[in-house]
Amino acid sequence: MKKKLAERILEVAPEKRLSCKKAFALAAEFDCLPIEVGKLCDELEVKIYGCQLGCF
Repeated sequence: MKKKLAERILEVAPEKRLSCKKAFALAAEFDCLPIEVGKLCDELEVKIYGCQLGCF
């Protein structure tokens, strides 16, 4: 699952920037916690922006 999620993150964030809203949508799509998406974004050097809750 991690590999598929990583591929999907890079697909929706080719410029290495991902909105918080999209990060939450990916977590729902892959049935995982948002923090898992956040950690993987850190590994992939993808910046999450526009976070209103301070989760990322």
